[in-house]
Amino acid sequence: MRKVEPEYRSKNKGHYTPGIISNGMLYISGQLSIDPDTRNVPEGGIEVHTELALKNVDRVLKEAGLNRNNIVQCRIYITDMDQWGTVNKVYAEFFGEHKPARTVVPVDKLHFGCLVEVEAIAEVNHK
Repeated sequence: MRKVEPEYRSKNKGHYTPGIISNGMLYISGQLSIDPDTRNVPEGGIEVHTELALKNVDRVLKEAGLNRNNIVQCRIYITDMDQWGTVNKVYAEFFGEHKPARTVVPVDKLHFGCLVEVEAIAEVNHK
């Protein structure tokens, strides 16, 4: 196994690694809608939160030398299922023509008051 740890200006106290490469796959830990450098949660609604969580996924991908097209599967946790349409719109803009497998999971609340968390699995040897 190999750890994938982007450089963040702020220390995360959680006991996990942002990404782990194992057996040709990158497993990306849940990326909250929080700025990993400042530890600030954005002002604004679900659209801003979704964009930031996906940007955080992108950051782990880039650290591993991968891109969005390497993603095989995503799991999205949202605090308000009524916002699914907005989340889906932002997600579709993020991925473009690429459509990884996906699950959307409604949850009561997320850490730090975030509205979105995204975890992903990416193929390392994608052609």
